[in-house]
This record gives sequence, C-alpha cells and structure tokens, in this order.
Amino acid sequence: MLPLKQARLILAAMAISLLPAAVMADSYPSRPIKLIVTFVPGGGADIIGRYIAQALTLSMGQPVVVENKPGAGGLLGVEAGMAAPADGYTFTLISSSYTVNPSLYKIKFDPINDVTPIVQVSKGPLLVVVNPSLPVKTLQDLANLGKSRPGQLSYASSGQGSALHLGAALFADMAGFQMNHIPYKGGGAALNDLLGAQVDLYFAATASALPLVKAGKLRALAVTSAKRIPALPEIPTIAESGYKSYDVTLWYGLIGPKGLPPEIVNRVNLEVNKVLALKETPAKLEVDGASAAGGSAAAFATIVSHEIDQWNKIVTRLGVKLD
Repeated sequence: MLPLKQARLILAAMAISLLPAAVMADSYPSRPIKLIVTFVPGGGADIIGRYIAQALTLSMGQPVVVENKPGAGGLLGVEAGMAAPADGYTFTLISSSYTVNPSLYKIKFDPINDVTPIVQVSKGPLLVVVNPSLPVKTLQDLANLGKSRPGQLSYASSGQGSALHLGAALFADMAGFQMNHIPYKGGGAALNDLLGAQVDLYFAATASALPLVKAGKLRALAVTSAKRIPALPEIPTIAESGYKSYDVTLWYGLIGPKGLPPEIVNRVNLEVNKVLALKETPAKLEVDGASAAGGSAAAFATIVSHEIDQWNKIVTRLGVKLD
C-alpha cells in the first residue's frame, strides 16, 4: 500500500490531468510570447507581424515580441519555430512563400503535417514597381523593353523561392522574355537597391512599396491580383494588361509547432480574429493594399495544402531552379 502522502500527490496529479481544457487554458498566457517573422525588418511581413504583435499584446495581456529570422525564402524562421516547444509561447508568421518552398528546396519536414496551422492573417496583391529611371510607364512597356534587351533586365525578390520570386518569373514567362533574378534576404534590402537603381524592378509586398509609390520614389505598373486595389485605383491588374490568367496574391498567416494543444490553437485563432475585426484593422490593411483574412485553423490548413500543390505545378512547368 502506498504511503498516505504519496497517494495524495498521485490523486492530486490525476485531478489536475482531468481538468477541462478550457479551465487550464484560462491561465494562458502567463509569460511573454515570441512571434518569429521569417523576413528582415522593413518589409511587408515585418509590418504585418508587428501590427499583429502589438494588437495581441493588448488583447492577451502579455508582451508578444517579434523576432526577425530571415533566410532561405523564410525556411530558417520556420525551422526555428518548429524547434520550439509546443506550449503556445512561440509562433511563426509565414507568407505565401511557404507554399512555394517545397517545390524548390529539399526541405526536411512535412509542410502540412509537421506544423500546426492557426489562422490566415491577411491577403493582398503584390505591386509591380520599377525605378522611375527605367523608361517604362506600363506593363506592356516593360515587356517590350525586356524583349529588346533579352536577359538584361534584373528583378529583385525577397529571397530565393519566395512568392515574390515566382510571381515575377511567372509574369516573364507569360510575357515571353527573360530577366535576371537578384535575390535578397528580405523586402527592405530589395527596395533599397531598387531605389538606388541597382535593380530594375520588383514584385513587392504592397505594404512596403505603397508609401514609396505615393511619394513618387517608385513607379507602379500593375497589381498581381484579379482586382484593382482601393489604395491605387488607377493602377491596372496584370490580367487587365494583357495576361488574362495571371492572379497571384500574397498572404500572411500564423503557424505553431507540431502538436500544439487544440485549446491554445483555438485561443490564438480567436484572438487574431478579434484583432482582424477591430474597426481600425481593415482600414490599415487596405491602405497597404491588403485585406483582413481570418477564419478557422482548418480553413487556413486547406489554403496551405492547395497552394503547395498549385505552385508545384507552376514550378515544374516553368522549370524554375534556385540560382
């Protein structure tokens, strides 16, 4: 027979283990939360990530601290997030580049089953921008210039295998000319070199490029989504510019490590959806060319799975390989 004190300890542990998940979740979070942003400061991912972190800090009662971890099209940040304990204190903000990476990199994990999708945060187009010194004013001008200078135009991206990389490659293929790809470790560095005319064009996250367009420092030629954006209603879509089937969007979403408890997933999903429903959120995202997404964790998982398959077909057709 067990000693009385030991028996009491076992019974207490059993009682705690039987507490409803909702009761145990009441104490979460009890310490600061880390949000890994998979690109460098200054780009679209960083802007969205810091806004969400600030809003969640207020709604969850604990600091949500952003840590930028760029590299390999966002894979370095994803791998760091996957290695964290599945306790609800480390999340990763991924972009749609996450669904491109499996087609280009020899990744060491299952992009669907080795993470926990939580919620899609935003969605919006890329903005095709050029340095004003480039003698083009429309997307067709750009295509004509590219054809007259085969292989001479250069385009930036926020990293090898990013959606920004593949979005530009897809357009060049449809327009029938070749460009040189210049990858950077994030959107901020790419924009800086575009401003300095070190590269000719960039399929940029609208959040980071729009202020520069408004200031006249960059020229916008098109948006990559199927519809124009309210922030730049005069700028046509790529589809309107003669490439009818073109439609590429950039989104951001939260994932956690594999095995994240359902009560934590539900809590964070709920809090992010609350942030996205705030009166000021849609207006802020709309100015940046994006819109609030939200929805369930299951819906986000479906989007990730669908786009992985979609980009795999495009990469295979284009024969895109990492430089």
